[in-house]
Amino acid sequence: MRHCLPLIARSLENNWVTGESRSTGRAERTSVREHVRPSQTHAEEVVANASGENFPVALRMLPARHRRHLTNLYFFARLTDDLGDEARDAGADVTELRLRLLDELAADVDRIYSGGIPQPPQSPVMRAMAETVRECGVPAQPLRDLIEANQQDQRVTRYPAYPDLERYCELSANPVGQIVLYIFGVATPERIALSDNICTALQLAEHWQDVAEDLGNGRIYLPGEDLDRFGCTEADLAAPAANEAVRQLMIFETDRASRLLDQGAPLVGTLRGAARLAVAGYLAGGRAALAAIRRQRYDVLTGTPRGRKPRLAAELVMAYLRGR
Repeated sequence: MRHCLPLIARSLENNWVTGESRSTGRAERTSVREHVRPSQTHAEEVVANASGENFPVALRMLPARHRRHLTNLYFFARLTDDLGDEARDAGADVTELRLRLLDELAADVDRIYSGGIPQPPQSPVMRAMAETVRECGVPAQPLRDLIEANQQDQRVTRYPAYPDLERYCELSANPVGQIVLYIFGVATPERIALSDNICTALQLAEHWQDVAEDLGNGRIYLPGEDLDRFGCTEADLAAPAANEAVRQLMIFETDRASRLLDQGAPLVGTLRGAARLAVAGYLAGGRAALAAIRRQRYDVLTGTPRGRKPRLAAELVMAYLRGR
């Protein structure tokens, strides 16, 4: 899927964990890509390297307890996405393999929440996540939803209408924000509703940034009804550069994501301290990503628009101070 690492678990990846090793000074994120079972992945290496990965200055200010739990969440989301996106085994049907691996990961989630004496998860990533679940009171559904989103990605490659895509975002993105609120001990129904708006917007921004990449993987997240409305075809999306129809479509979709971000933005003002800083970072990441699409004149086909660090820093400060 590589989308719950959207500006959502990719807000975790791009804005919180840079993947740059202090020891080497270069990108050194260990991949969890060539596995047969979740218990036999390179996840041990991923967890071992976590303390060597840099956090941006603002988020290094978070208390160590929160950084630890956010890192556990990051690696759970990353493992889930990699099993759904990258797992391969010679001679095996890729779809069947990924679905089986995701089922095994779901079984690990069930072990954490089993009644009586909890069974230890098989995956090292899930053993770390179990600590977060226990210490922060994280419910099971958000974890199960993230796995279900990756299962859906094995079966669904097109979304006829926006509500279909919105339901997918409820599985692929919103659970991450919900878990973050539990990590900071500030989860309430009202805050979760606001967070869901932010997270759906972040997921949409990720999709709009990665139109060409997703098409290369056989997926189109742009709603079919919107493609029809602006007269866009799949052949248009496969072109080396955006034509006018694609640009008009991306203006529409970028504005839609921006409105959702604004609807969720008051969440920042309900928070204080570390939680406020973290959520302001989410919001800033989304605004910087959408600004990058606009800066590229809505041509998402010639290259992936990425937010600039100065813009991200400025958006973070403004969101934190304004509370929205």
